[in-house]
Amino acid sequence: MLNMPLMALLLCCLSLGWTSAARAESLRIATEGAYPPFNYIDEQGNLVGFDVDIGKALCNSMKVHCDFVAVEWGKLLDGLEAGFYDVVLASMADTPERRNQALFTDTYYRSHSSFVGDPSRFADLSPVSLSKMRLAAESGTIQAAYLHSEYPGSVVVTPPTQPDVFTALARGEADLVLADSISILMFLKSPEGQQFDFINYPLDTSKLNSTAHIAVGKQHPELVQRINQAINNIRLNGDYDRINRKYFPFSVF
Repeated sequence: MLNMPLMALLLCCLSLGWTSAARAESLRIATEGAYPPFNYIDEQGNLVGFDVDIGKALCNSMKVHCDFVAVEWGKLLDGLEAGFYDVVLASMADTPERRNQALFTDTYYRSHSSFVGDPSRFADLSPVSLSKMRLAAESGTIQAAYLHSEYPGSVVVTPPTQPDVFTALARGEADLVLADSISILMFLKSPEGQQFDFINYPLDTSKLNSTAHIAVGKQHPELVQRINQAINNIRLNGDYDRINRKYFPFSVF
């Protein structure tokens, strides 16, 4: 028969073991919460959007519980590196710089970038033609980096969130916006976007034609493989297509 101190120790160990197992079956997912229709906060204060629904489908495939948290874009990878959450699911491109802080999964959607503005004012998008023009893109994105690199003669404006970028255009605080074509499409359907349109075709450059990936903490390489398998699973079982149709009239994969 176990004595009381030993029994207490055993119960404590069992409790800790159960807690660790439960935690292992819970995936902490960070997203920006300010990039509609991919991730945003609705009128009820809930995190919603394409990224969130994809995350839930992946967790269901992996048979784990999901906990979502909204984090400012510029702090997402720092928080991942610090271990505040397990993955970042926020329409993030896999770049050499970001690989210093995270591992990345396979692609879960593809994107192209375009300029949006007043089509009656702009046709030529060359750096010379756009010299002195105010060009806007969300801070910390590949679009912002592209503007700084390719349009040195322009005034580059980098608001902190994508809605802020479109607001700058609508208020006349920016002449053109460079953004993901899908987010532009959503903006053009809004009341604020009625007077604007795509300027020419999406930019044909490897610097902008990117794929979206899920960032995983470097301490969890095994999680990358699990998520990759889950991405494949939801594409095969129809969950991905169902979510795609909910948000877009065309395939984003």
